[in-house]
Amino acid sequence: MYAMVRKYEMGTGSVEELMRVVDTRFADRAQADLGILGYQAIALDDGTIMTVTLFDTEERLRQAEPMAERVREGLSEFRVTAVEAASGQVMVARGSQRLVDPVHAGA
Repeated sequence: MYAMVRKYEMGTGSVEELMRVVDTRFADRAQADLGILGYQAIALDDGTIMTVTLFDTEERLRQAEPMAERVREGLSEFRVTAVEAASGQVMVARGSQRLVDPVHAGA
């Protein structure tokens, strides 16, 4: 399993609205198109956003790079800028049944 971790800053708008757009416009489509194992978009206390995306292979992770760029372009109204990005092999992982149930923005 491989992970892509990215941190973003917003130039305008609210985190809540950005998360609603990610939830309704991008999350399900990206999962279906890219075979994503898991995706979390996290509102950090400092006003930035972090995403963690899990893939079954390194190849799928690499194939997702252009899609990540298209998502950023699709969020242009928020002037989203990637400030950190890293990827690598997941060496230890745990999960519970709660991870199977989607979490929606504003819920």
